[in-house]
Amino acid sequence: MSMQDPIGNMLTCIRNSQLSKKNIVEIYYSKFKKSILDIFLKEGFIRKIKIIILNNNKKKILVYLKYFSNVPVIYELVQISRPSLRIYMSCKKIPILKSGLGVIIVSTNKGVMTDKQARLLNIGGEIICSIY
Repeated sequence: MSMQDPIGNMLTCIRNSQLSKKNIVEIYYSKFKKSILDIFLKEGFIRKIKIIILNNNKKKILVYLKYFSNVPVIYELVQISRPSLRIYMSCKKIPILKSGLGVIIVSTNKGVMTDKQARLLNIGGEIICSIY
């Protein structure tokens, strides 16, 4: 059976793994997932990511989760745009999350970026998820 919502599955795996205090999450590889995880890494929500190649030329991403005093760094991780309901916004309508402490991931024609970068470049796009 094929996966209908791979981004939602990735976010749920990360959320559930942090609730159960795991250190590493395995996620099937895609360029889009990798670009979202790169933003999480750059913003300091995860420790590191590592790509492994399996024996059948399939790839997986190992996500090393981050904790501070045994409390997960990711407090809230919400998927906004879904396959059945895509949410698009212009750069002026993208909300500021938690007074600028949170990050909204936006997929634009220039690539996947944060809400701050989208506002600087004055471009909008599909709102993928928010993380705080």
